[in-house]
Amino acid sequence: MITFAYPILLGLWLLPFVLIKFLPEHKGHKSSIKLPFFKDLTQLTGIDPNKARTKASSLAQRCVVYLSWFLLVVALARPQLIEEPLTKTIASRDLLLAVDLSGSMETKDFKNKSGENVTRLDSVKEVLSEFLAEREGDRVGLVFFGSAAFIQMPFTEDLEICQELMDEAQVRMAGPQTMLGDAIGLSISIFDQSELEDKVLILLTDGNDTGSLVAPEKAAQIARDKGIVIHTVAVGDPAAAGEQALDEATLRSISSLTKGKYYWAGNREELAGIYDEIDKIGVRELDTVSHRPKQELYHLPLAFFLVLIMLYHFYNLYKISRHIKKSEVVSHE
Repeated sequence: MITFAYPILLGLWLLPFVLIKFLPEHKGHKSSIKLPFFKDLTQLTGIDPNKARTKASSLAQRCVVYLSWFLLVVALARPQLIEEPLTKTIASRDLLLAVDLSGSMETKDFKNKSGENVTRLDSVKEVLSEFLAEREGDRVGLVFFGSAAFIQMPFTEDLEICQELMDEAQVRMAGPQTMLGDAIGLSISIFDQSELEDKVLILLTDGNDTGSLVAPEKAAQIARDKGIVIHTVAVGDPAAAGEQALDEATLRSISSLTKGKYYWAGNREELAGIYDEIDKIGVRELDTVSHRPKQELYHLPLAFFLVLIMLYHFYNLYKISRHIKKSEVVSHE
């Protein structure tokens, strides 16, 4: 759609017609020699004397003038091409996924959609892939932890990149242990850089803390004070013992302290259901901004104006050249 930035200026096109209509004609006075025999001279030559007037402009000249003025007026009004609107969803929530990559995550006690036995991590990847596909309106970040916690992806709205990085995760790539408290502490530092008020951490693990610098419950208290909600998701066998034991009590305490929820998943279906439920807990307000790009077109009428003036100028030069040639031919004869 074409519109004008200053449509009111289009009315200037009528200005020449208004001036011609209402302004008085120009009348000039020049000195001349009065001849006593002027009347006899006009009778002999057959010329009928009239009042002095300027030569009337030709139709072509008038068309060029009016068209040139019209093109200038259109350029002044700034024609613009309004393109299709571009709509963008503004993130309203920061969602951080903290995933345990300790050695026990390679235990094959889960089944995928095809019914094949897969590792706990593979099942988590499959479920998170579906979960990330529905994250419109969220900024998502990734934290992996094992013997240490590290940022795999800061908050981003590029969910495809986030999913690719999740797919590349491998068991023990962060070490064989489970530093649960350090993972929460790192997550808090990531949220400190966020301006959004709605902050949610989904913490997934299949074990217990094995010596973090900050105890998980202490880290949870700090998160609570900063307005961070932590949902804890436990996977695996609750009857496991030793370093692979599932510390449900600590996970429940973490979620309770931060007004989150604790979940346990023994299979893929339960894990998928947990993420669906988490998605329904916090209502996301999808804010959108819309913008219609504008392409300036004022250069087009200006270009046509210049071309028109140049063509008319060359046409006049051609006429003058022909007139001169004819005069030379007559003089030679």
